[in-house]
Amino acid sequence: MMSERLTNRAYFSLGSNIDAATNLPAAVRELSRHGRIAAVSNVWETTPVGFADQANFLNAAVLLETGATAEELREMAIPAIERNLGRVRDPRNRNAPRTIDVDLVLYNREVFQIGARRIPDPDLLRQAFIAIPLAEIDPDYVHPVVHRALAEIAGDFANVRATIIPRPDVQLAANDAPAEPLHSFDATPSPGSRR
Repeated sequence: MMSERLTNRAYFSLGSNIDAATNLPAAVRELSRHGRIAAVSNVWETTPVGFADQANFLNAAVLLETGATAEELREMAIPAIERNLGRVRDPRNRNAPRTIDVDLVLYNREVFQIGARRIPDPDLLRQAFIAIPLAEIDPDYVHPVVHRALAEIAGDFANVRATIIPRPDVQLAANDAPAEPLHSFDATPSPGSRR
């Protein structure tokens, strides 16, 4: 099924607001079965999007070096991880509370579509809870569509400090070995911030 060679770099966004302190680390361990965890972000607490009457989310990002294709990750690995961690989808409310949400956001430097999902995920440019953790794990990665570095994209969200706060009490690790963010992104607005 999946190649043994770790030739691809897959960037994931993780989110949970049901037993999140347990489910986020568990999702990283599950992802590690599909390759090598190259980096994990810090964990961030964020307010819900789309359906406000629920608990805050914990969000993070993971960089996986893998032999799996994007299709294998999207169609097989992600559904299995979400199923293993008790994800139940509410067909009437796509923004309902969840044990885990695993989204493939970037894959190498490729631009393509898998079913209804586009890669790079357009929400990377719209949501701080995706952009800021991704900027931590690979700040110099240049978005293949808008041609801006992840650090610059994350900087667009400098005004959202009240809705995304670090949670150092929740640590992510793969195979019981801690992985550190490559870069710690400061979401505090700077005096010259555009927003």
